[in-house]
Amino acid sequence: MSTAVFPGSFDPVTIGHLDIVRRAAQVFDKVYVAILDNPGKGSEFTVEERLELIRDAIKDIPNAVADASSGLLVDYCRSVGANVIIRGLRNGSDVEYEAMLEAVNTRIAPEISTLYLISKGEHAHISSSLVRQLIKIGIGIDGLVPNADHIILRRE
Repeated sequence: MSTAVFPGSFDPVTIGHLDIVRRAAQVFDKVYVAILDNPGKGSEFTVEERLELIRDAIKDIPNAVADASSGLLVDYCRSVGANVIIRGLRNGSDVEYEAMLEAVNTRIAPEISTLYLISKGEHAHISSSLVRQLIKIGIGIDGLVPNADHIILRRE
């Protein structure tokens, strides 16, 4: 069985994230969409809220599972039997950052590979931080996240 982990903060999950999950789910038997909680990084949504939003977004992808961890990504991969990390790339600055993370992960766990999926053009401008900013200033987020109504209700 082939297993991959798509890690991130998913604060909140976007349609770009969901597209990466769908595409990864076509390649792997099981895809863990894993919130890697970083207590040093402030989050708008709690881990439980993010898990609920992800579960709602992936409910029609039978081989995708929402989960969370606070440890090292490679340790999480080992714990679920994954030997591939999925990463989405939106632009050139993502490439530089992701290459650095891959180098560190490879040093710690050479048996775990990283597979990059390039965002579709219509999703390349969407980020969780953009969505959070739009929510704060009261601009609609329909079409940017898979569950906009659910997010807006949580914030009211």
